[in-house]
Amino acid sequence: MIKISERTERLLEFIVIGLVMGVSEDLLAVWLSTGEAITWNVLAIVFAIALPFAFISEYVVDHPKFWRATFGIKRKQSTAKNDEPGVK
Repeated sequence: MIKISERTERLLEFIVIGLVMGVSEDLLAVWLSTGEAITWNVLAIVFAIALPFAFISEYVVDHPKFWRATFGIKRKQSTAKNDEPGVK
């Protein structure tokens, strides 16, 4: 198993989940709702719109301290040892 730092993991989540999935769903929405052909200009506009939302969702809202600082809610922290089936 490859060990990566928490910072690298958050960056990968930002790129894969935030940007790739965000741009993909936005392109699909543009194509289905308008019938517009997907061109480089459309892709650039969608990317420019998806980027700040991806940043907000991955770096701000998903940050471990966000919920505690904003609403006083503490997130449940799980450990890999407790997540394995049959381990007590």
